[in-house]
Amino acid sequence: MDINFELYKIFYYCCSNKSFSTAAKKLFISQSAVSQSIKQLETQLGVTLFFRKSRAIQLTSEGEMLFSYVSQAFNFLKTAESKLQELEDLKSGEIRIGVSDSICKYFVMPYIKNFGLLYPQIAIKVVNRTTPQLLEVLKNGMVDMVISTLPVNGEIYSAVPFITVDDIFVASEKYSGLKGREISLEELNTNPLVMLPPDSSTRKAIDAFFARHGLACSPEIELESLDLLVEFALIGTGIAYVLKNSAVEHIKSGQLFHIKTMEELPQREVGIVTMKNVMLSKAVKTFIDILL
Repeated sequence: MDINFELYKIFYYCCSNKSFSTAAKKLFISQSAVSQSIKQLETQLGVTLFFRKSRAIQLTSEGEMLFSYVSQAFNFLKTAESKLQELEDLKSGEIRIGVSDSICKYFVMPYIKNFGLLYPQIAIKVVNRTTPQLLEVLKNGMVDMVISTLPVNGEIYSAVPFITVDDIFVASEKYSGLKGREISLEELNTNPLVMLPPDSSTRKAIDAFFARHGLACSPEIELESLDLLVEFALIGTGIAYVLKNSAVEHIKSGQLFHIKTMEELPQREVGIVTMKNVMLSKAVKTFIDILL
């Protein structure tokens, strides 16, 4: 059966108000239109829904059974409307953020904390991946937004700048001969380097930088974790290329020192990436507004 939902709506109002005339007033239609709609519904269902022996309407057993289901359906719709309003009022909902561990730890965490304090009823889910993996989960609808290094390739994405970050080379006292002077990339490249893997956006940027200066970047150690890069630098395994924020405290304490290069290292622009043709929830829009 393909019955017009409007007929069920009229039936629901008649049953709820126990009156065709009251239902007509609440629906802003004539009582005749109500009667005709009920007759049409009965014809399509092949059953009698009301006894019509007096002014007061009374449901038949078939009508009572139908009303038990129709009333449940309308209650579900009312609940859905209420839940949607809660989402609009930021009293419930969820935001799913895709972000790398370093950007999350050193830049995004304070915003997540503040958002949680302002809107405690909204759940925050964080997915931690590399930039290429984050863009993939965004495309697949597993997250609402991604915070990653710009630019991103693909016309399906929309990106706005968030922050600019610095990456630097650091080393322990084992490489003290490099301390206090600027060295060339060529000299730097003769030392054991510790870096993120080739598929990371940070690594791609520094590889391109080396290439522009006629050099191939060939680290001896590649690690997935930024924290491990710092740890390997601390034990003197090599010169690590890390996010500046991750090494600041170690530099202040003297455990590591910043190796300066003659060539100015590139900064990285980090942005907020969303899908172009996907409507964002109010919760996600609010979080983005807080970031910006």
